[in-house]
Amino acid sequence: MKIAVVGATGLVGTKMLQVLAERNFPITELLLVASEKSVGKEITFKGKAIKVISVEDAIKQRPDIALFSAGGSTSLAQAPLFAAAGTTVIDNSSAWRMDPTKKLVVPEVNAAVLTPEDKIFANPNCSTIQMVVALKPLHDRYKIKRVVVSTYQSVTGTGVKAVDQLMNERAGIDGPMAYPYKIDLNVLPHIDVFTENGYTKEEMKMVKETNKIMGDDSIRVTATTVRIPVMGGHSESVNIEFANDFDLAEVRDILSKAPGIVVTDDVANLKYPTPLDAHDKDEVFVGRIRRDESQANTLNCWIVSDNLRKGAATNAVQIAEYLVAKHLVGQAVEA
Repeated sequence: MKIAVVGATGLVGTKMLQVLAERNFPITELLLVASEKSVGKEITFKGKAIKVISVEDAIKQRPDIALFSAGGSTSLAQAPLFAAAGTTVIDNSSAWRMDPTKKLVVPEVNAAVLTPEDKIFANPNCSTIQMVVALKPLHDRYKIKRVVVSTYQSVTGTGVKAVDQLMNERAGIDGPMAYPYKIDLNVLPHIDVFTENGYTKEEMKMVKETNKIMGDDSIRVTATTVRIPVMGGHSESVNIEFANDFDLAEVRDILSKAPGIVVTDDVANLKYPTPLDAHDKDEVFVGRIRRDESQANTLNCWIVSDNLRKGAATNAVQIAEYLVAKHLVGQAVEA
C-alpha cells in the first residue's frame, strides 16, 4: 500500500506514524504531507528520514489510502481532491462525520458498513469512540434505551497549545492560552463552542455520533464534557439504561470477550482503570461496573482510553487495516 499521512507534523499525525510502525501496517511507500511551512522538513519513520511534501505533490503520487488529521477546513477542501484521484480517505476531523453520504466508523462496532465504493470515511470524535466500543456488545445483548455520560478529557484532545498552557502554568510561566481559564489545578465544564441549546458542540457530537455509529436513533444520549489537567487519556462516567434486565457477572463476561476492551474491575483490591493505565495503548478499559440502585435495568461504569491512539490515530489505522484485509482498497487510478 502507498500511504499518505496528511497533517503528519501534528499531535495526531505523529501518533498515526507511531501506530502504523508499531502495528506493521503494510506500507510500500509513505508520503508525509503537511502545510506549506512544513514542506521539506524531515520526519523519521522506522529509522528512515522522509521529507514532508505538499498536498499537490501527494495527490499526483496517487496514494491508495490517505490518513487525514489536518483540521476540518483542510479536509473539506482537500479530501475530495484525493478521492477524485482514487485515494481512499480516512478523515479524523469533524468535517464529514454527520454527512449522510459518509460512513462514520469504529471497526469494533460497525466495520461492516465499509465498502470499496466509498472514498471518504469519517473517524468519530475521540470521546464517542471509546464509549461506543463498550456500548455495542451490551446493546446487542440488552438493548440500550438511554445513556448519560460525563467525560473527563485530557488537554491533548485540544492540541499542542493546550499542552503548552498546562505545562507553562505548572512552571509559573506566562504564555498563550488555549482555554479561557487556567487549566492547571482546575476543571473546565466546556469543550468546544456552546450551541443554542446550552450544550457544547463536543456534547452534541457524542449524542449524534453515537446514534449514527450504533445505527439506532432510538438510543437517547445526553452528555456533559469536561476538560481536566491530565496530559493524556480521556475518562468517562457512563450510566446506561437497558430495555432488559442484566446480570453483573454476565456484563463483565460480555465486555471481557468483546474486541478492543480490557476489563479492570476489582474494587476489593482497588483495581480500576485510570488514564495512566491507558497511556500509549490501543484498548478501551472498563471498570467500576455496578448496578444503578436508583433505577431498574440501569448500569454504571467507567470507561478510559488513550484519546490520541484509540480516540484518533489507532481507530483510523484500524479502518485502513480492515479495508486492506477485506480487499476493499487498491491502487488509486489516474485523476
